[in-house]
Amino acid sequence: MIFGLGRLFYVVLLLVNAVAVLNEQRFLRRIGLGSKSNQPSFGQPENSTKSKLIHLISAVQTLLRIPLIAINILVIVYELILG
Repeated sequence: MIFGLGRLFYVVLLLVNAVAVLNEQRFLRRIGLGSKSNQPSFGQPENSTKSKLIHLISAVQTLLRIPLIAINILVIVYELILG
């Protein structure tokens, strides 16, 4: 099987790592996804896709910081030992 559960786990881990390291000042504010752009403007619904994406990025960055470090260490040790 070419695309198994192990590969899916690696893909999800890499995507979560990519979201976790996004810098708000350098990248997110430039594309309009900073935390200050979170307030809805006139005529924009509060539950827009942009608002949900901002909340998802901030939640990943705050809640998954410590668990991601531990999971990354485990994956690195696993790859070094079992290749």
